[in-house]
Amino acid sequence: MSTHDRDRKRTGQVKEVTSLTNPIIKDIRALSMKKFRDREHVFMAEGLKLVIDAFEAGWTVRTLLYAKAGRGNEAVEKLAARTVASGGLVLVVSEKVLSAITRRDNPQMVVGVFEQKTLPLDAVEPAAGDVWIALDRVRDPGNLGTILRTADAVGAKGVILIGDCTDPFSIETVRATMGSVFAVPIVRAGVEAFLAWRKGFSGRVVGTHLEGSVDYRTVDYSRGATLLVMGNEQQGLTAELAAACDTLVRIPQAGRADSLNLAVATGVMLYEIRRDVLPLDDRSKA
Repeated sequence: MSTHDRDRKRTGQVKEVTSLTNPIIKDIRALSMKKFRDREHVFMAEGLKLVIDAFEAGWTVRTLLYAKAGRGNEAVEKLAARTVASGGLVLVVSEKVLSAITRRDNPQMVVGVFEQKTLPLDAVEPAAGDVWIALDRVRDPGNLGTILRTADAVGAKGVILIGDCTDPFSIETVRATMGSVFAVPIVRAGVEAFLAWRKGFSGRVVGTHLEGSVDYRTVDYSRGATLLVMGNEQQGLTAELAAACDTLVRIPQAGRADSLNLAVATGVMLYEIRRDVLPLDDRSKA
């Protein structure tokens, strides 16, 4: 019996679980493996605030787990009540169970199991001023999570994952997003599908490349929508994707390093693009 079938028979309930051999706990622990996440179309996210924010953003909480120590905590109890009201399953578990699920010695008090959401490529129709990011075979979950978080911070409209990318719903990626996985639309596409879609993209397509002849600070990003294309950590952009860019730019470096970390380079580019497109609100002063 799958996680979905088990949960469907127990929706809208609250149960206490202390054993690692409990079938539902075993199913949730299996979500650390991509094949089970793909089969069940769900993923895990940790932290009370993150789960509350996801709920507020309209994501479906399939199963909510919280530590026994959370009993009496008003925010936790309210979240549990909302989960039950929406038909989800609530499990009150021991810290040992939470540690096993999250693979952490000091786990967060709350873990949510959510249904995955992705956007189809043909639904992406950028308007003037929109910024999208396309990532070619990004392999490091920390890089992908950080890019999603940065995309959220600058107000980018979404991230397109091209080809064989790391799973955006792995526990490592989700942790690195700090909740932005719930705010930034994610698109998955093969290379051919992306290139076909790109032909209908009327904005500027900019890629970073070691052979780029244009300083990234000299480009006018204010004309129409912008699609930023970033390459694989080791190999950069493929020749095919580089050829699909209107402009190939470089980020000058003064030291001995010949390249930047992918997430850092993406952040540098996004803030430069956003500086041209739309001034950012400084929420740190709020």
